[in-house]
Amino acid sequence: MAHDKHLYLILHPNHSLIASQLAPADFIKHYVQGSTRYIEGRLIFAEIDPGFRAPYFDIEGAFAELVPHEDGRPKATKFIKSYRVLENVDFSALGPLYVCNSVGDFVALESADYDPKARGDEMRIILEINPVKFIVLTKYNFLEFSKFITDPHNAKGAPKMFYTQLEFSVDEFMQEFEENPFIRSYVPGIHPARLRSGIMEVRNTPGKSVKGISLDCPIDRISYKLLRHGFMFASQGQNKFYPLLGLDEVERGYYKFWKSM
Repeated sequence: MAHDKHLYLILHPNHSLIASQLAPADFIKHYVQGSTRYIEGRLIFAEIDPGFRAPYFDIEGAFAELVPHEDGRPKATKFIKSYRVLENVDFSALGPLYVCNSVGDFVALESADYDPKARGDEMRIILEINPVKFIVLTKYNFLEFSKFITDPHNAKGAPKMFYTQLEFSVDEFMQEFEENPFIRSYVPGIHPARLRSGIMEVRNTPGKSVKGISLDCPIDRISYKLLRHGFMFASQGQNKFYPLLGLDEVERGYYKFWKSM
């Protein structure tokens, strides 16, 4: 029996390019449930055009090893590379983006032109996911941040970056904090007082546009419902944006995932 050959770019929890004979839905089930690797949390990956080739990756060699098991089961995963992967993938080869939970439910996102839907926010909270994981408070908007974080002179950036944004209003937070310093944490692991301190530092420091507020990005503990805009693949020369589906769309098209958001 012939099996198709697929390429998958794992963005979280690890950073890998994988060849597989499994279609996306079956690949998700295998990755989060059916393998000897243990995963607890979210899986985020993009399907890659199987015709994509780059000198950095031995894709032909990996495809040659996609041989079904003796009992006919398809070859589930053949790791191609797990280092500097995103940096060497062309954005034009990116297909659907899958956001999956730990039991195999998922939502599939398609790329689209970025519509800023400007709200006039003073600052934003950006969640950096791959290849580094930080949470930053910034005056840059969602698109401007791509130029900043992929600048070759940025010591905390990378040539290419995958990130998203938290649904957050500075004005609402500051008002709520003044009324009640014991409010809930907006971001896992970040105390509201520390978030307020970061906001004040950016506000009061001339020329400061970015403040790191966490050395990790616990994307597993941040609900899809708390994200804004979508996911961005960024570089100095090109971006690729995947808008979030509205909650009503998720409920209609991906009900099992919607129940666990």
